[in-house]
Amino acid sequence: MLLTLALAYALATPPTPRQAIAQVLTTQTAAWNRGDIPGFMAGYWHSDSLVFIGRKGPTYGWQPTLDNYRRSYPDAAQMGQLDFSGLRITLLSPEAAQVVGHWHLARPGVAAGDLQGYFLLVFQRIKGQWVIVADHTSST
Repeated sequence: MLLTLALAYALATPPTPRQAIAQVLTTQTAAWNRGDIPGFMAGYWHSDSLVFIGRKGPTYGWQPTLDNYRRSYPDAAQMGQLDFSGLRITLLSPEAAQVVGHWHLARPGVAAGDLQGYFLLVFQRIKGQWVIVADHTSST
């Protein structure tokens, strides 16, 4: 009975902001690794105000960001297998956080080889969900 109560409490307790944000990143990684770019993009704010800053400069909007990912990673081999490491989640307020981390794409069958770099994500809780509203990603 004690185990049942503990399980019920665990299921009823909402995740902390850090846990919820980490779950977004875990879900994104799983989507990427199965070749699902739209699933990966579910972690981003579906808004024209989303900003992604990469080596080509800023891209504004969810759809243009999705289109850029599709152009840059046209197939599973180019997408490779993604992993994040060194995550540092910092709450800025009850409704905002930043995440700094390292990304790595293992791409053994691609002539250009593996890709990696660092990122700074700004998360915001919108309508009860933590989403990425700004992404500054660099490659090394």
